[in-house]
Amino acid sequence: MGQKLKLIAPCIFGIESIAANEFKRMGFENVVSENGRILLEGDYGLLARANINSRFAERILINVGQSNVCSFTELFDFVAGLPWENFIGKLDSFPVVGSSVDSTLHSVPDCQSIIKKAIVSRLSQKYGISWFAETGSEHKVRFTIIKNFASVTIDTSGEGLHKRGYRKNSNAAPIKETLAAAICDLARIYPDTKLIDPFCGSGTILIEAAMMASKIAPGLNRFFAAERFDFIPNSVWASERERARESVIRDVDFEATGFDIDPKCTELTLENAKKAGVSRLIKAKTKDFNDFNLQDERLIVITNPPYGERLLDVKSAEEIYRKMGERFKSVKDKKYFVISPHDEFEKFFGREADKRRKLYNGMIKCQLYMYFRNGR
Repeated sequence: MGQKLKLIAPCIFGIESIAANEFKRMGFENVVSENGRILLEGDYGLLARANINSRFAERILINVGQSNVCSFTELFDFVAGLPWENFIGKLDSFPVVGSSVDSTLHSVPDCQSIIKKAIVSRLSQKYGISWFAETGSEHKVRFTIIKNFASVTIDTSGEGLHKRGYRKNSNAAPIKETLAAAICDLARIYPDTKLIDPFCGSGTILIEAAMMASKIAPGLNRFFAAERFDFIPNSVWASERERARESVIRDVDFEATGFDIDPKCTELTLENAKKAGVSRLIKAKTKDFNDFNLQDERLIVITNPPYGERLLDVKSAEEIYRKMGERFKSVKDKKYFVISPHDEFEKFFGREADKRRKLYNGMIKCQLYMYFRNGR
């Protein structure tokens, strides 16, 4: 539907293959994984589909152009040569934001100014006007320059896609929604999964799992910047939202239970679950981990246990890992997925993980420790 676009989907380092597979299932073509982002191609309908449905991408960007640039003159010429008139109208606003890493063009403000001037130069030539009021819809231009390789894009998402809309409030150390969803994907959540999180915080892992089990699109009830773009028909968004609604599974047997020592966290979990539309699938109880024991049934444990940078907090975390190792027995029908930045987690847990995966929780490098083989 409509023009085929080249797109870029930034994602958390470590989950590129998960995000790429999701886009392939959506129907995108030429899906290529790179460090921290996915390159892909699709029409207007797929652009809307990605924004509404992607659980793992941080945002969806139109890839206007990419090139090596070693000077500000080269940057100007490169940007001025791109077809901005295909995306930005005479009245649209087009603020420029971005970053530069390991590049000779290290001044971000200078890069912003030059890219803005280059776009104005291009549009002035195409529209025959010299002044842009920028009173229309916002088309945020995002650039990245890494080792003199520049990518210039238009943001179609607006707020980051991890902002599903259900988590207006959170506890002190929340896990990002996109990361929680990726861990749930690795744990293989199904419509009949029984899930436990003994350190549930504001309930992000439980909610992402419940939405995944029910096939509720994470962006179904939020707005995206590209809904104001004149070149994308409103009917595209209406069609993709209807498609997402029709995909929801109403009668899942999924159950999730969260525990936390802080009653404010369990209250927050239930509030957020209600906002996400999955309250019937989620329970939350106030409980100290010292009093925690697993039931004799088939279940998955996914958790982000507390961890601090101060020595006392690290020692406390290590004691929690020991207790987790005692309670999370290697028995039939039990699987455990624990994310931690502690390099010696396995030592304190008491056994090596069946598999590990490097992930980033914000700027913190972590490992996801996966225990899914019985009898070890």
